[in-house]
Amino acid sequence: MSQQTAQQFDHVIGLCKDIFEKKMTDYGTAWRILRPSSMTDQIFIKAQRIRSIEIKGSSRINEGIRDEFIGIVNYAAMALIQLQMGIADQPEMDPQKALTMYLEQLYTAKALMDDKNHDYDEAWRKMRISSFTDLILMKLHRTKQIEDNQGKTLISEGIDANYKDMINYAIFALIKLEFPEPTK
Repeated sequence: MSQQTAQQFDHVIGLCKDIFEKKMTDYGTAWRILRPSSMTDQIFIKAQRIRSIEIKGSSRINEGIRDEFIGIVNYAAMALIQLQMGIADQPEMDPQKALTMYLEQLYTAKALMDDKNHDYDEAWRKMRISSFTDLILMKLHRTKQIEDNQGKTLISEGIDANYKDMINYAIFALIKLEFPEPTK
């Protein structure tokens, strides 16, 4: 991974972490009661809204696609925590533990991104943000299918791999939004 990509990835993680911490201050860890399938649906809502805004070119709600991509990163990280811990009837979780687990998920996704960047030579930098939206939506449909099959796959990666890919696609989009490259 290039130094530039590592720094940009860490910058975006900082943006997402800031929102995660502020929402945890406001709401606690109420998300702990959600089943992973509910997390998948929350991510779907955000990705579908991004696509709608991209197609229509406008929105009526005062939150842009940047906020929705941050939401995708955060919900996917929370979903990975839920897969690891299981759902909770009582959603209270130590905020520091939640933050530590959240960051572990994001840095696991970063390591995956580093491995893929090695093989693909950062091809994502030449992609359009709308392609990341479509890829996230595709991953969501795959995840829903796996969930409907009670987590069983024949040859495909599991639900966790799809969530990690969603995190990385959303972070790639956020990097492109935060650090736009000059047009040629």
